[in-house]
Amino acid sequence: MIARVLTTSAFACLAALLTLSSPASAAVPCGSGNFDAWLSEFKTEATAKGISQNAINTALTGITPDQSVLSRDKSQKVFSQTFEEFSGRMVPPRLTRGSNMMKQYGSVLSRIEQAYGVPGEVLVAIWGLETDFGVNVGKFPTIRALATLAYDCRRAEQFRGELLEALRIVDRGDLQPADMRGAWAGEIGQTQFMPSSWIKYAVDFDGNGKRDLIRSAPDVLASTANYLKGYGWQKGKDWEPGSPNFAVIQQWNKSEVYARTIATFATQLARAP
Repeated sequence: MIARVLTTSAFACLAALLTLSSPASAAVPCGSGNFDAWLSEFKTEATAKGISQNAINTALTGITPDQSVLSRDKSQKVFSQTFEEFSGRMVPPRLTRGSNMMKQYGSVLSRIEQAYGVPGEVLVAIWGLETDFGVNVGKFPTIRALATLAYDCRRAEQFRGELLEALRIVDRGDLQPADMRGAWAGEIGQTQFMPSSWIKYAVDFDGNGKRDLIRSAPDVLASTANYLKGYGWQKGKDWEPGSPNFAVIQQWNKSEVYARTIATFATQLARAP
């Protein structure tokens, strides 16, 4: 879900203005040159918002900014590949494994479709494109990456909110901070949820008492289905471009090229023997 992290200069300016005018961050503004003071003030805010001291201490003690995260953030390029280029590179190498996943998790996917109305082909397509079915979830420590981006002034308000949600994931026992590793912008799990989406849509589908989108394929797939349902997925309808369900896929990823690739991959999985 990387494309949901906005990069326009207009948004960056707005975020900076919001941050500077926010009572919560007025004492120690973003990019102040004193990360420790900023972090101390952020901990106070997290406490005021109901996050336990144990979660705050466990997640934030010893955190320092990660310059490699800032470098990646500032060097983002506009997605420029055509649909033919991107889908041709991404789908064929994953089609056989995707078909195998459809068979391996057939029973789980059937139960998920009954519960959320989203076909397994769509879920497996997203799973494959995001992380190669859980193989490449990312190696950046999530809490540190989010703290770095929250402290930086480009999109401070957005990532301050995501950092709070990451602490809530820890606080309710879904994950320990050491287990939270993912993409540089804070996406975590096998289908790359931002923490705010994790809090809103993650479900415990395997029944072990935790919402685990890092290790549990049933939780991953059901949570992804819950996300799509939350954005209006219509059960029993197709997902071709122009359809209401394709518009829901675009809520997963704003790039039309990426959304079309998900749809194409899902269609090929549906036709596979």
